[in-house]
Parts: sequence; C-alpha cells; structure tokens
Amino acid sequence: MATEPVLIGRPTDAELSDQLLSTAWRPWRKLGKIGFLVAILGTLSLFAGITLTVMYGIGMWGNNIPVGWGFGIINFVWWVGIGHAGTFISAVLLLFEQKWRTSINRFAEAMTLFAVLQAALFPVLHLGRPWLAYWIFPYPSTMDVWPQFKSALPWDAAAISTYFTVSLVFWYTGLIPDLAAMRDRAPTRAKRMIYGIFALGFTGASSSYRHYRVVYGLLAGLSTPLVLSVHSIVSSDFAITLVPGWHSTIFPPFFVAGAIFSGFAMVLTLVIPVRSLFRLENVITKRHLDNLAKMVLVTSWVVTYSYILEFFMAWYSGDEYEIYQFFEARPFGPWAWIFWTMMICNSVIPQVFWSSKARSSLAVLWFVSLLVNVGMWAERFVIIVMGLQRDYLPSAWDVFVPSPVDWAIFLGTMGFFLLLFLLFLRFVPFIPLAEVKELKHELSHEEGH
Repeated sequence: MATEPVLIGRPTDAELSDQLLSTAWRPWRKLGKIGFLVAILGTLSLFAGITLTVMYGIGMWGNNIPVGWGFGIINFVWWVGIGHAGTFISAVLLLFEQKWRTSINRFAEAMTLFAVLQAALFPVLHLGRPWLAYWIFPYPSTMDVWPQFKSALPWDAAAISTYFTVSLVFWYTGLIPDLAAMRDRAPTRAKRMIYGIFALGFTGASSSYRHYRVVYGLLAGLSTPLVLSVHSIVSSDFAITLVPGWHSTIFPPFFVAGAIFSGFAMVLTLVIPVRSLFRLENVITKRHLDNLAKMVLVTSWVVTYSYILEFFMAWYSGDEYEIYQFFEARPFGPWAWIFWTMMICNSVIPQVFWSSKARSSLAVLWFVSLLVNVGMWAERFVIIVMGLQRDYLPSAWDVFVPSPVDWAIFLGTMGFFLLLFLLFLRFVPFIPLAEVKELKHELSHEEGH
C-alpha cells in the first residue's frame, strides 16, 4: 500500500479538466436526486424544530434540572469537532508539503464550513432568545454594557466566528484558480458571468499564481493555530466548572484529539461514496484512503489514552465524586449503554486498521468511519449528560430524556449539512484541478530524473 501512487496514470491537462470540471455540467443522476430529496426533508425537519423552539422556548427540549445542557451543547461540540480535519488536511499538511492531501483537501474544507454552520445554530438557539444573540458580542452599545467575559458564551462566539471566517477565506482562496477554469469552460454565458465574478479576474499568468501562492501560504499559517485553539476554547466551557468529570486540565488536548479523530472519520464517510459515484479512482487513490485510515487509527489511540488517563486521575485523586462519576455513574448508571458504545466505537473498532486488508476495503473503511462518528457523538453525550445528571447532591439527580424536538433539530442539521454538501458537489469543482495538475507535473518531473 505504501507504493500506491497519489495519482494513477498520466492524463493530459485537458483530460483532467474534462474529468474534474464536467461534474458541474452533467445532469443529476437518480441517486443524486434521491439524496437531494432526503436532504431537503431533513432541512425541513430542522426548520420545524427551530420554529417550535423559537415559539415555545427551550421547554420544548429535553433539558431539565440538573441537565441544563442537553442536545444543544452535545451537537454543538460534535459539529465543531467534525470540522477540524478540514483545517488539518488543508493547512497543516500543506505546510508539511504532503502531496497526498491534494485531491481531498477541498472536500475537507467544505466539510469544515458546513459543519461549523450547523454548530453555530445550537448556542444561538440555546440562548432561549435567539433574536438577542448579538448581545454576546462586545459591540459598542449605547448602554455601555459589555458581555460577561467569564461566561462560556462569548468564548464560543469568538471561536466559531474566527474559525468560520478564516476557513471561508482559506477555502475561497483555494477555489479561485478553479473558478477561473470553470469560467473559461462554462457552456452558457450566464454561467461564464457567474463564475467570472467569483474568479476575481484570475488569468492563470505566472504573476497571478505567484501572488496566489503567497496568500494561500499565509492563510495556511494563519489557519494552523486554529486546529489547537478552537476546540481548546470549547473544552474550557467544561474544564472551568467544578462538575465531577469536567474539572480537568486534560480537556483541551483531549478535545482537540477527539475533534481531529471525528473529522478524519467524516472525511472518509464522505469521500468514499463520492469517489465511487463520480469514478474518481485515478485521482482519489487507495493511497489517500490508506493515509486517512492511518490518521483515524493514530487519533483513536490518543483518544483511548485520554480515556485511560481520565479513569486513572479520578482514582489517583481520591475524590469520591470523581471516583463515583467514572467508576459507577458512567459505566453502570443511566445511559450506560451509550458509554459502552463510545468505548467500543472509539477505542476498539478502529483497531481493525492495523490490517492493510481492512484499510484497502472500501466497505470496511466506510463502516468503521461511520461508527467512529457515532462513537464521538456518544462521547459528547457521556461528558455532558452523564456529568450533569449525577452531580454532588443525590437529591438533585435526574435522568435526561431527549424530546422529539431535540431529535428533529439534530437529524435536521444532518439533512442541512447533506444539502449544502450536495450543492457544493453540484456547482463547485470539488477536486482542486490546479493543484492536481501541478502534482501531475511534479510527479512527471521526478520520474524523468
């Protein structure tokens, strides 16, 4: 598998352009139409859940006392985490000059943007009065009132807005050469005009590419710290509290590792069907899938180490509340089956990737990546719900039960994410044509020597 090329064959530039740009002109296949319909239905479910929440308040959710943070924060943390692989693949691997990132980086970048959009919905709705969400930003108001900077809300607002803005600019900058190619090959005048507007006058001249590379490299450097900072900020929402199981300095690296873990799994979940549907086996080769699987395996071990360390520190501290939380409440209390789902999906199942045969099987890759995403959602549930429903006072204990509106919004964000992703596949060159061509010429030059 190590000798598997990152680009199969040596197609001409014209052949690559035809293959990678024609996806925007082809009519939708039946499977694509079905997927689009499912995505629209899911999006309608999201809007229905949002409407009920705005009309009747957070009482429509399953939140109770002591579980004041339920699905809203679970889904927020899960969606933010999914986006991390996009930043890692696009920025970090670019700085380390890893050639295998070329064919999949735009998938990952788009996934980041769409996941952050889903994540941003939940803190806003969780406010109870979403129309006043702007209050959490430090804007110069006539009342001279600042937000409470000790609250997690301004932290999350800063993390999401920064992450989304930088990711959007980075994604759009990488698109510019390919939008120019779409402009030049568009079959109708209207499409040429639309793609031409977004191409910003890019001509493909050497001077244009020189400026483009400088800007792209600077944005990669700017994006790299976000891999660590964003989820570290999110983890501080929990670590600053005194809730058993939350008050821990391990949370920032633990959350970052989990975010990259779930992000790479989601990239596999999306790339494998797209690769097969659009017949891109020559551009997204088994080398790409093998490397993604290895990254899932590595981050699985980091997450597993974090689990072990959590249990060890709870025991070593001698704190009876921490010991109860980790050794009784989570593995044997209410919702214990979600705890064991987390352990199996995140720590046990990814170990199949030690086998090269498993890493070369599309069915195994896709199924394991799907289970990892299930496991990471279960981890967020375990941290938030199980931490809150078994607090210090037994008289305050209660069991969290999600409501139908909780499920409608959660499943609706999946539909909305799918809708945005399908529109991305339909109208945007989702394989970076300019970078693939450059890679082809680099490989040809290396073979010539």
